[in-house]
Order: sequence, then structure tokens, then C-alpha cells
Amino acid sequence: MTISIIVAASLNNCIGKANQLPWHISNDLKYFKKLTTNHCIIMGRNTFDSIGKALPNRVNIVVSKNEKLNIEGVVVRQNLDDAIAYCEQWKHQEIFIIGGATIYQQMIEKANKIYLTRVATTIENGDAFFPELQAKEWSLQSATRHEKDEKNEFDHIFETYIKVSSEPIIYR
Repeated sequence: MTISIIVAASLNNCIGKANQLPWHISNDLKYFKKLTTNHCIIMGRNTFDSIGKALPNRVNIVVSKNEKLNIEGVVVRQNLDDAIAYCEQWKHQEIFIIGGATIYQQMIEKANKIYLTRVATTIENGDAFFPELQAKEWSLQSATRHEKDEKNEFDHIFETYIKVSSEPIIYR
């Protein structure tokens, strides 16, 4: 099983401001939907709150230490290991980590792949950031550039990274 991170980040790695995306990029929302539909998605509670509902046609998992948390259409797990173990029963080839900053920080070492939408702007007053990718750990596999237009506030690039490893990636 591949553990993939999917994220949109500015040039200075900002991913959020006041628990919201600091831009509107229609292409990125469509790309996110295309990649994550029919898969497990794992997110933190703040990310779920910013979305506001379970995303359709996906197994939605929220990681929260609140043992009493009960959200319709969502599986709640107390830690990331339990969330990943829950995903394994669905036998998907790929699961997606969709945020936020704390979850990304904890999962970057365990992830095999990163789908990064690099947004061509710098967010000065952001409050959530994606970790800096280390070139020795991640290899850029593909990049597709998109220009801003009436539905896409900024130029952006869809980048796909694969973890550099001396060990082959094992798919279960």
C-alpha cells in the first residue's frame, strides 16, 4: 500500500491561513477530487473542520485525541497508526494524507509519494506550513504547469515526488 501526501503549498510552503486555504484554484480542487475519490483519506480535526463535511466517495478518517468525537460519515481514530491500520482493511493501493500541518509533519517520513501543487505566490501571514522537502529524500517524477485564469487565482504546478530509498517500495 502506498501512503501518499496530497497538498497545495505556496512558494514559502504556506498551506493555510485561519484554517482555510489562502487561495482559490479550481484546477487543484478537481485534481484533488480525481486522485482521492474511491480511496481512504486521513486528516486532522482542524482540516476536517475547514472542509465542514465528509467528502463523498471516500473513506474519511479524522485523527483526534478526543475519544468521544463522533462525526457522521467519518471514522475517528486517536492516532495515525490506527488510522493507517483501518485503511489496510479496504485493500486500496493508495491512501491519502490530506492535512493539516501537524499530520503532514508526522507522516512525511512514512509517506512513499507526495502530490504537491506548488502555488506561485508567497503568503506572508499564513499560519500553517508544509515541511521543506529534502532533495536527498525525494525525487521529482513529474511536473505539469498551469497558468492562472478566471478560475485559478495563481499560476501553479502539479508536482509528483517519490521517496528516494535504497529499499524498494513494498506494496501489500
